[in-house]
Amino acid sequence: MTYTRRTIGSGLFAALFLTALPVHAADAPVLVFAASSLTDVLNEIGAAYTRETGREVKLSYAASSVLAKQIEAGARADIFFSADTDWMDYVGARNLIDTATRRDLLGNRLVLVAPQDSKIEVKIAPNFPLAKALGRGRLSTGDPDSVPVGKYARGALTSLGVWNDVADRLIRAENVRSALSFVARGEAPLGIVYETDARVDKGVRVVDVFPQTTHLPIIYPVAATATAHAAATPFLKYLQSDGARASFKKFGFAVRP
Repeated sequence: MTYTRRTIGSGLFAALFLTALPVHAADAPVLVFAASSLTDVLNEIGAAYTRETGREVKLSYAASSVLAKQIEAGARADIFFSADTDWMDYVGARNLIDTATRRDLLGNRLVLVAPQDSKIEVKIAPNFPLAKALGRGRLSTGDPDSVPVGKYARGALTSLGVWNDVADRLIRAENVRSALSFVARGEAPLGIVYETDARVDKGVRVVDVFPQTTHLPIIYPVAATATAHAAATPFLKYLQSDGARASFKKFGFAVRP
């Protein structure tokens, strides 16, 4: 049996509500829809941008799949920052972004994590004993049918020959931070998340890192939406500034050239 946790759409309702607010473009905050794994670093970058420019940044975090669907449903956002190229392609194919502004900005690594006090030790390799390491527990990761981290995890485990061993033993979390929380609380003995998420939660430890050859490159594209206010442009430039790049590196992201 596979456990599933899904968003109930509260973020969608909130985002749609924002579209009804009578604000002037010159005064409106920059609205950024960003993948959950970017939470800590974008909180820092957004605060720095506001201090330097006086322009408010509002950040809405969820799985990239949820955010893309919200944009498709009419939620107003100025910038979409995805954890994979598939969901950026999805909104692009529907003419919901300004494709001229799209940039592949960041990279990340996929890791196997366990609760901090866990004694589990396992080395990632072809046909490694993942199911045995789980014992009677389940593997926590994003829903592989939609959430980027789960899609990367499925790809990695498939290439290593162990996907079928654990496919029916998943906790399919609604985003990577939820997947991380299951492990940190001890509700799952192992999880697959991004290296950057593992670094910010002291409740987990990295058991091993997946070789990058086992899955598609983890790429974070960013773009202005088709309905973005003019204020989106300077913030997009700021995300590529030396200061923002330093923050991304501090939190463990690989900054693409």
